[in-house]
Amino acid sequence: MKHSFQKLIAILFAFVVSSTEAATLVYVSNAADGTISSYRLNPNDGAMEVLATTPAGKSVMPMAVSPDKRYLYASIRSQPFSVTSYSIEAKSGALTHLSTTGLPDSMAYISTDRTGRYLFGASYGGDVVSVNPIESNGQVNGTAAQVVKTGRMAHAILPSPSNRFVYASNLGSGQLLQFTFDESNGLLRANTPAFALPMGNPGTRHFVFSPDGKFVYASNELLGTVSTYAFDNATGWLTLVESVSGVPASLGLKDGVILPPGSPADSTPRIWAADLHITPNGKFIYMSERTSSTICAFGVDANTGKLTFLGSTAVEKQPRGFNIDPDGKYIVVTGEKSPEIGVYAIGQTEGTLTLLKRYPAGQGANWVEIVEFK
Repeated sequence: MKHSFQKLIAILFAFVVSSTEAATLVYVSNAADGTISSYRLNPNDGAMEVLATTPAGKSVMPMAVSPDKRYLYASIRSQPFSVTSYSIEAKSGALTHLSTTGLPDSMAYISTDRTGRYLFGASYGGDVVSVNPIESNGQVNGTAAQVVKTGRMAHAILPSPSNRFVYASNLGSGQLLQFTFDESNGLLRANTPAFALPMGNPGTRHFVFSPDGKFVYASNELLGTVSTYAFDNATGWLTLVESVSGVPASLGLKDGVILPPGSPADSTPRIWAADLHITPNGKFIYMSERTSSTICAFGVDANTGKLTFLGSTAVEKQPRGFNIDPDGKYIVVTGEKSPEIGVYAIGQTEGTLTLLKRYPAGQGANWVEIVEFK
């Protein structure tokens, strides 16, 4: 009896400790301030606690979290172009600076491979993608393993769930580049065919894999559409299924354009789509549109991958970046021209967004990473 009682106490103690240590942490990069804001998100009600502001570097923008959640990487898009590596303290959310190392160009997007041994970068201005080794201590090696010239305006780069393939978007050509990836040495090779091409040039920007790995969804900056691609895990090929608009005519926006350097300013209100994320259950997809300051929602048919536009929600001004918590209950939205970030509840049946509360953010807030420790 005594032994059983002691065992029960030990189980209860372990539960209390694990509950205390569990945390959902939110990191927001503030380009104009050169800082990263950190918050703790309550998974029960969506309330956030402001934790700290960590120095990063002028024009800090895209970030990535290592697969084991131990490290945060932040791309510095001012000269000298670099990436800053931080360790994440799971209980407090504190970021500890490990190193700042050079990157081949100004990276509009960074991600890691599935092993956490390589950092991928996509440069919008340099028209390149790159691969840098990550050391066992979490620090990025400043000597690139590879730099690959792409089409115009490389914008995002991600590995497939198997880590055998890597994809990169080219906004200038509308293509999704297809690579094979050798995780033993970090080298990319053009697949055959070398790219998946949607109809016309919609300005392919960000993309995500469906949770079941059957489809890839890409936001198209110039048209405000989301394209569905069927993914062949054996060959790595992407095949266009369809594209669906997320910008209702009632917003009064014209199609986006890519202006040549030195062109006069264009005052026409145009579509300017940006970030894209899918809920963990694969039921809903959300895309941000900066000109109208809205987040648009799509329902997902899990069998065909096809989308249905559900509606749009007004959010923070010029929402370049947002993210969804790992439980699929909340969206955290930044606005580059807003002094605050917003937390929205996701309607689990209809996908509707309901504002819960706004919290202070730095200037030029533009990217969100959410890390859950259980």
